[in-house]
Amino acid sequence: MINITIPTPDVTITKQDYPELSNIYGFTDFHLISRDKGGIFMFYNDNGELLFVGKARKLRPRIKKHFEDTVSVIKDHRDEVTKIEVCLVENPVHREIYETYIINELQAKYNVDKVFFK
Repeated sequence: MINITIPTPDVTITKQDYPELSNIYGFTDFHLISRDKGGIFMFYNDNGELLFVGKARKLRPRIKKHFEDTVSVIKDHRDEVTKIEVCLVENPVHREIYETYIINELQAKYNVDKVFFK
């Protein structure tokens, strides 16, 4: 049997209602997310409910894209996101495994692909 554990987040940033400092979509600590490293990211709402899990070769641009583009799965739910957790995972196979595992273990609300729990 394979034993998989959800990795501990390397970076956690929280949205502020009225940020005084420079911010990206209400997140003042967006700069803490690596620009050129790969990993997985998780979007949470203010109740701690997991909304979406994704993976990327370059984390910061991919996360920003979810808040900007018109085809993102969460495009209608962007305002719900209040916390972003990021785990650095360089190996692309490991990213794929973690993403699928987390989606199904924590039952991410807006992930429609890779879902086995419905």
